[in-house]
Amino acid sequence: MKYIIILGDGMADEPIDMLGGKTPLQAANKPSIDKLAAMGVSGMFSSVPEGFAPGSEIANLTVLGYDVAKEFEGRGSLEAASMGIPIEDGEMAMRCNIICIENDKIKNHSAGHISNEEAEELILFLQKELGGDVANFFPGVSYRHLLKIKGGNKALKCTPPHDVPGTPFRDVMIEAETPEAEETARLLNELILKSQKLLADHPVNLKRIAAGKDPANSIWPWSPGYKPQMRTLMEVFGIQSGSVISAVDLIKGIGVYAGLDSINVEGATGLWNTNYEGKTAAALEALKTKDFVFLHIEASDEAGHEGDVELKTKTIEFLDSRCVKTILEETAKWDEPVTIALLPDHPTPCSIKTHTNSPVPFIIYKPGQKADDVQVYDEFAAEKGAYGLLKGDEFMKELFR
Repeated sequence: MKYIIILGDGMADEPIDMLGGKTPLQAANKPSIDKLAAMGVSGMFSSVPEGFAPGSEIANLTVLGYDVAKEFEGRGSLEAASMGIPIEDGEMAMRCNIICIENDKIKNHSAGHISNEEAEELILFLQKELGGDVANFFPGVSYRHLLKIKGGNKALKCTPPHDVPGTPFRDVMIEAETPEAEETARLLNELILKSQKLLADHPVNLKRIAAGKDPANSIWPWSPGYKPQMRTLMEVFGIQSGSVISAVDLIKGIGVYAGLDSINVEGATGLWNTNYEGKTAAALEALKTKDFVFLHIEASDEAGHEGDVELKTKTIEFLDSRCVKTILEETAKWDEPVTIALLPDHPTPCSIKTHTNSPVPFIIYKPGQKADDVQVYDEFAAEKGAYGLLKGDEFMKELFR
């Protein structure tokens, strides 16, 4: 048996007036996903354990069966693994967004989805001006970068910038949770303020402003941690091999620690215009030689963060017609059966433009398994599925059962 998880990041939502009281999943034209629901067994999955914020790092680790209370060490350390940057003993890693601040308020978490080339120039500039023995910056993808602090203490209260658009930035700067972390908090807040002065008149930002684009005029570090000690999926579930396909460093980094080979796909942007066909082809090719593939598609989450209902609905339709349809058709021709699961990691409701911790709908289709009575895929139909509500590692255990 082969196994594939198709993860539509953030595609769960809430009923929306402009969709006639439907969610984007209910409103989207998605015949292949609905066919998968009719063929398989549905349920709801609580992907965010009690006491944790509904970040993609928490939700995706839980989807893959990890106990985040024991094995999670911050988003930055996971992304560092994807970037090939080691976290040494005594070092703390953090995700470091470059964001747009306007009138002293956080306008958006992505600096208007800045390009890789522009962002790299800015991060290398900050490394030259602010980097050194203690703090060091490493360029990543678009607005997502890495900051390492030697001797840093992770007992910090950090606010993800995508959670607080429109908030005065000074109200959500970093706070120490213990006296031992005061020095680290002070250093990080100094770096934020210094970055704002340095980036204000940088040529990249002057060009962006002239073109009517949002400037990347501040760093925003968050999700601190040390080097994680995670077991591989091979050790936990007994599979022999696996691959991860994603445009997002966080997901690739989770894959590294999970023992999965990371496959890069040309044109995979992490946005609505990602290369669905290329990622689908790569997933199918990987399944020919691997036991397991984790296919992550970010587009719906980004549309949710923008509050763009029409775009979010369209990204679900793209997932259906340009990914799920092909995987269903091609794997049906194979001699070896393929178990196909589909779910989001968390909801990203367009109304609030950020993640929530509500359970998410899922499908598991196993060739030869008796289907339940659910005929379509959405947040309400899946509540009637035979799996009921799963938590912790129960989703992965059911997948490999």
